Amino acid sequence: MNEDTRLVRPDGLSIRGLRHERGWSPRDLAAAISTAECRATGQPVTIAPRVLLAVEERNAPVPYATLCLIAAGFDCNPVEILLEDPPEPEQPRR
Repeated sequence: MNEDTRLVRPDGLSIRGLRHERGWSPRDLAAAISTAECRATGQPVTIAPRVLLAVEERNAPVPYATLCLIAAGFDCNPVEILLEDPPEPEQPRR
């Protein structure tokens, strides 16, 4: 599987916090993502504000490439907005 298409779970609270720190609406974040990608690759990209809201509200899984786009919009490392899965509970020993 291509690393960019692997699904990851962004940290919605972190994303919302970064967005609020900047005073941005979801539409503003979508514009920042498009601008950052256009600067980096020369190709504009569009992420719907409703996708960003789904990530913020439900930690909706997205392809790793999308996580990287969101991070580029904030000019941060993707790891900063990645939700770490809690460790699996230990199974009782028999």
